Amino acid sequence: MIAGSYGYYGRIAWGKVHTARALYIPKLSPMKADHSFIRAVSQWRKRRLGQHGYHTVKGDNISHSILRGLDHVRDPRLNKGMGFTIEERMTLGIHGLLPPRVKTQEEQVSMCKDNIDRYDLDINKYIYLCDLQDRNERLFYRLLAENVEQMMPIVYTPTVGLACQKFGLIYRRPRGLFITINDKGHIYDMLKNWPESKVRAIVVTDGERILGLGDLGAYGMGIPVGKLALYTALAGVKPHQCLPIMLDVGTNNAELLQDPNYLGLKQNRITGEAYDEFLDEFMDAVVQRYGQSTLIQFEDFALHNSFRLLNKYQLKYCTFNDDIQGTASVALAGLSASLRITETKMMDNTFLFLGAGGAATGIATLIVRAMVHDGISEADAASRIWMTDVNGLLCKSRSDIRDELKKFVKDAPHLKNFVDIIKHVKPTAILGASASAGAFNEEVLKLMAKLNKRPVIFALSNPTSRAECTAEQAYTHTDGRAVFASGSPFDPVKYKGKTFIPGQGNNAYIFPGVALGVLAAGIRHITDDIFFLAAKTLAESVAEEDLAVGRLYPAQCQIHRVSRVIAKAVVEDGYKTGAAMTYPEPKDKTRFIENQLYDWSYSTALPAVWKWPK
Repeated sequence: MIAGSYGYYGRIAWGKVHTARALYIPKLSPMKADHSFIRAVSQWRKRRLGQHGYHTVKGDNISHSILRGLDHVRDPRLNKGMGFTIEERMTLGIHGLLPPRVKTQEEQVSMCKDNIDRYDLDINKYIYLCDLQDRNERLFYRLLAENVEQMMPIVYTPTVGLACQKFGLIYRRPRGLFITINDKGHIYDMLKNWPESKVRAIVVTDGERILGLGDLGAYGMGIPVGKLALYTALAGVKPHQCLPIMLDVGTNNAELLQDPNYLGLKQNRITGEAYDEFLDEFMDAVVQRYGQSTLIQFEDFALHNSFRLLNKYQLKYCTFNDDIQGTASVALAGLSASLRITETKMMDNTFLFLGAGGAATGIATLIVRAMVHDGISEADAASRIWMTDVNGLLCKSRSDIRDELKKFVKDAPHLKNFVDIIKHVKPTAILGASASAGAFNEEVLKLMAKLNKRPVIFALSNPTSRAECTAEQAYTHTDGRAVFASGSPFDPVKYKGKTFIPGQGNNAYIFPGVALGVLAAGIRHITDDIFFLAAKTLAESVAEEDLAVGRLYPAQCQIHRVSRVIAKAVVEDGYKTGAAMTYPEPKDKTRFIENQLYDWSYSTALPAVWKWPK
């Protein structure tokens, strides 16, 4: 009998519905108990007829029976699309509102993949996935989680950059909170407008430095939305516990201020004391509304604010800056894995950075921590790191260097040409975090290959259009000897009969697992030690088979496993150091974590231990 046909089981279903409606008890004999049916009846009993759910479209002159049914079809958390069973359709009052066919979730995933494959442009694939998330949440997350390598470049970098630029054109439905500087004094009241009261993780941006694209103002909302989608798809953080927030203080992007489709405040950015008071009120309001253990991830704040706010809030709230700490952690993991190829120690290397912004500074700082951990002094470690910015090498003759960079300043000539700097420094590794497309040109790459048997080349800038070099350029201009990683995805490269699979140093290897561990253990303050631990754990997860093809990170389809391993390491360290606040301490920490993961299946019948994709 095919799914969705009527016959004997259809008659039994009708009998169940009448019995359940009459007695409020789902009598399921002679069939075995159907957990999804029990859940549906339970939900029907708990809700008054006509009571609206989240994201319900309200209207006049709608009958109670239709309203009750449409609540379940319209609510993305409840909707199963064609996955509603005949029993559920009858019980919920939606029988006849859907075509008669019943599809399994597996069939729906396959159909979604077919639909995505029909689009030629990634931005259209992005819009399709946004629409899917708005109508069927569980199907969306299962599609992402089971197809990470295909879907992550769409829901996040590089496509999310274009989506942010086109945000005013592709905006469809509200997702997240837009809090403006004009709402100052009322932020707590605005947080109460969010329908979920059990938010545990917030990703917030002010849109001033979106990826390598600059100030996109309110259009930067695509970043928190994308990040939190990965919280769920890659680490199992429950979506109703996640809240994306845009803090709109204006924009200095003249093009956006003239754009008739721009959806944010059309005014120049507010800075100074008013900005700081706005941020302080926001942080206090989050704690007042959701509690002290609410995780607040800062995303894509400009350099002049990112370090300042991190230093200000890190030990007062449960917060971190992914651009600084997450990027540093994933880069350190890749560098640690590269040591197995170059057969060196971290302290044996000399690192040269192109770019001295938040990401580069965070990476350099964590490299110092790694070398100190290996047994050398902090001063010796810092001496092995050279940094450049738009004005050239950071040297003592300059007076325009930020405080957090002063330990990397060298007593050296003020060189400005990157090739000249390489000749002077003779680095074993160059790392690009400058958003300067093509900066690692043929001359640079050939020079690195001349200086090193296995030159380490990290082109970390996002999106792909801003990468310092492509994977093909890195391998071709170094005669296939480069140890390469990038911040954006690149296709495999065939060179001299060998296929190289470049590793993508995506922060998604780090922040979902860190967040899961922090939330599970109830850790109040997210220190740099946690990101050092995450980097070490990720590097240990890189298999020899990965290194053999040139990949410095596990395959992206392994991020689910990596996230759980990182989360477990964070939880274990939290209880060891006394930072964990969730009591009692669980004996089986693997089971403890797995019991908290989001279930995207339509059935509520969970196995003893929830299994994520391998």
